Amino acid sequence: MERESPITAAEAVDEGARVEGYSSSREPAAPSPNSPVMAWNEWDPLEEVIVGSLDGATIPTHHLTVIFNLPRAAQPFYRLASGWKYPKFMKKLAQAELDNFITILAGEGVKVRRPDTVDFSRKFKAPRWSSRGFCVACPRDPYLVIGDEIIESPMCWRSRYFEGDAYRSLFKDYFRNGARWTSAPRPQLTDDLYNYDYRVPNLKAGEPMQFTVNEFEPVFDAADFVRCGRDIFVTRSNVTNLMGIEWLRRHLGPGFRIHEIESRCPQPMHIDSSFMPLAPGKVLVNPDYVDVEKLPAVLKKWDVLIAPRPDPVEGFMSKISMCSPWTSINVLAITEKKIVVDQSQPTLIKALKDWGFDPIPAPFLSYGPFGGSFHCATLDVRRRGTLQSYF
Repeated sequence: MERESPITAAEAVDEGARVEGYSSSREPAAPSPNSPVMAWNEWDPLEEVIVGSLDGATIPTHHLTVIFNLPRAAQPFYRLASGWKYPKFMKKLAQAELDNFITILAGEGVKVRRPDTVDFSRKFKAPRWSSRGFCVACPRDPYLVIGDEIIESPMCWRSRYFEGDAYRSLFKDYFRNGARWTSAPRPQLTDDLYNYDYRVPNLKAGEPMQFTVNEFEPVFDAADFVRCGRDIFVTRSNVTNLMGIEWLRRHLGPGFRIHEIESRCPQPMHIDSSFMPLAPGKVLVNPDYVDVEKLPAVLKKWDVLIAPRPDPVEGFMSKISMCSPWTSINVLAITEKKIVVDQSQPTLIKALKDWGFDPIPAPFLSYGPFGGSFHCATLDVRRRGTLQSYF
């Protein structure tokens, strides 16, 4: 059988529809008014949320898509411990912070739902590869809620292939009560997808951008997208390719516009540590990873809030975190004013106050080795608001 060849980036996205808009004859489905799932942006009052879990957490199987998205200092730990369950002391520290976060949400009147427990240490096989699992600490990664629709993303980490099993009972319940439930094409994740000659580019020296995935098939993590009503912003990254972006553009149809935020991070993964909308007309931006001068034109009338540099943190958990220090801006808006932010970031907390927000500090550094911070650790199921255009 002839081997299927990856298509080029140019072939993946038609030049006339690439970033600023997409014309399609397909009309978007009208959302169900009685659906338990309804969220159009990142800031409307939060009413119901899925919060991640550490049950069954396993250090992901070694692969270039994993190791090249980790801070260099953390890579030896994840290489050595690949496929083993996380140490109990690490889970205990992170669980205490997670429990506190859940208490904060409940205290703000937010209904909290949790995924089922799955043992991710069990090995599974596909026809041409095998892996162990990871965890469900970050429900933002595999799922995107647009209005009343839950969209399952085609993630490129083999260790996350069956992560959705932990959410099935929740999603079946939402579906029975009126929500839409869609899955992007399940990827093959064969070796054809991966650039095994990948090396982290030195962008400061003028080296061209590289990615661990090519255009063999559509892949994306939902965490590479953030929502502002009819406008959605995305970062192409080591887990999201142009085919994945185009799949979502076509799926959503002409009622939405998808805009690409060019990343200056040499190892880009997930937009919510680079570009975080906080309220209508206000977006928090990481100046290391985003060139403000190159932001999409639709943002010219918005207040672009330049995030202060992350305050330094200490401790073992921060040294083996999967995340960059810029996870400091991975905040969760409960309303247009109230924002949960890591208490280790007093400079950002002060800046948020100066910008008119009401930050709620909470400890969360120990969650980093499991994949993220407050925005990553949640999937907002219902926010009280309507579909609008903010531009």
